[in-house]
Amino acid sequence: MKRIILFIATNIAIVLLISVILMVTGANHFITRFGLDYSTLLVYSLIIGFTGSFISLWMSKWMAKMAYNIHIIERPGDRNEEWLVGTVRELASKAKIQMPEVGIYESPEVNAFATGPSRSNSLVAVSSGLLNSMEPDEIKAVLAHEVSHVSNGDMVTMTLLQGVLNTFVVFLSTVAAYFIDQALRRDNEESRGPGLGYYIANFVFQIVLGFLASLIVLSFSRHREFHADAGSARLCGKENMINALRRLNQIMHADPIFDDRSAALSSFKISGPENGFGDVFASHPSLEARIAALERLP
Repeated sequence: MKRIILFIATNIAIVLLISVILMVTGANHFITRFGLDYSTLLVYSLIIGFTGSFISLWMSKWMAKMAYNIHIIERPGDRNEEWLVGTVRELASKAKIQMPEVGIYESPEVNAFATGPSRSNSLVAVSSGLLNSMEPDEIKAVLAHEVSHVSNGDMVTMTLLQGVLNTFVVFLSTVAAYFIDQALRRDNEESRGPGLGYYIANFVFQIVLGFLASLIVLSFSRHREFHADAGSARLCGKENMINALRRLNQIMHADPIFDDRSAALSSFKISGPENGFGDVFASHPSLEARIAALERLP
């Protein structure tokens, strides 16, 4: 899902940038001549961790618009745009959230996503490929799924989770880098603050641990997809959502012209892999798992 990829990538970049700036400016008062001051380091890590995640959340709508050149529908230019805006308005009213911005971006991929910092400041975007490939009831079910993400506050919850994970990443990276730096020093070398080994190790550990933390965020995203599907079922009927997922399955497997697009559908997280180790890198469960979960709903 595009919003997840953008959020994770922006978050990692911001946390790294803040960390580098603070290291270069000497904001490492948690390193004393007696060793690490873990309490000060924890506060430092919390500040960086949650600053990074909340900046990512605050920038999420703007980043999506810039990254995918989304055309925001301010005044519908034709019947299709009028129907799209009207459908989102109806669903938002049912979900009891403020009307999101609605946009379209040009792409053959069959996709839609929602993003934004809050339930009252969100964006629902759909690809031209989705509008051209699905029936109105199926499109409505996909829109209901995205509106449910907004209604459920998934972006805010993900931000809090990412903030906690960022804190651990910064804290553990700093501790590991400190001890590596100490191990690289000669026994008789006088300590004059962190050496080059500390800065290199800290940067590397933040990238590695940041990647591992992103797997936890992706796992959370897969869990929330089932809730958004259930939300769509409540808003417009579970059969419509099941039909939408089946249509995606047909697009991915039935028509040869979509062979190259199947990988794109998976990478942009409309559908995760059906099974195997690749599951951990997907932000969506497989279409089969999602359909099965919907069929179990009363």
